[in-house]
Amino acid sequence: MSLLEKIDKSRVPRHVAIIMDGNGRWAKNQGKERIFGHSHGVESVRAALKAATRSGVEFLTLYAFSTENWNRPKEEVDALMNLLVQTIVGELPELDENQVRLHAIGDLDKLPPDCHSELKRAIQHTSQHNRVNLILALNYSARWEIINAVKRVVAEGYKKDDIDDDLFASKLSTAAFPDPELLIRTSGEERISNFLLWQIAYAELYFTDTLWPDFREEDFFAAIVDFQSRERRFGKTSEQIAAETFFVNPTPEA
Repeated sequence: MSLLEKIDKSRVPRHVAIIMDGNGRWAKNQGKERIFGHSHGVESVRAALKAATRSGVEFLTLYAFSTENWNRPKEEVDALMNLLVQTIVGELPELDENQVRLHAIGDLDKLPPDCHSELKRAIQHTSQHNRVNLILALNYSARWEIINAVKRVVAEGYKKDDIDDDLFASKLSTAAFPDPELLIRTSGEERISNFLLWQIAYAELYFTDTLWPDFREEDFFAAIVDFQSRERRFGKTSEQIAAETFFVNPTPEA
């Protein structure tokens, strides 16, 4: 039985987020420059998107470029931005074919003008698609997002007692999307790296040693199979969950 066949389609996470890590190490293992790894990582993006579509995931968020990434060597940053533009333009036919709607979160106004314009064009071009939502986190930082949300709450004049989880979440850049239920990080690193800190409060975390350029559909399916093997408690005890399950689905009388 394949991993896809092991997935219970009735319990697939609606939203999966991925920290795509390991491009540099993969390139080093090949004796190449870091950008070589980034360019090969594009195929892994295709694989993850295809796997999300096949398994029934509705939202896929990819951590493509963090605010901290600007600290990398200028040559690498410039190459990354050029690769991003080329990828967005080159992938539009496939996004159309698979009815993928593109979104972006982050401080997008600080992206290079050509990158920003191509991104906006692609978002508009795919705005009517409705099979799966691909969300690119670009020039993104969870701390930046939270601070920006606080500023919006203050600027809009809300009183202290008006503020609750729902109001605050509505000021985040992800307000239009459900929170991720599963967060995947590749390359063996086990940290969050300033990604969706508010939104992943109750997400299941899945870490794999696979470097991002080697990530394929089976790796994605393995993460979902693992997700479905876990008991999601949301702060409840096993006894509370068992009791709720009993009252929702009591054992029929003989």
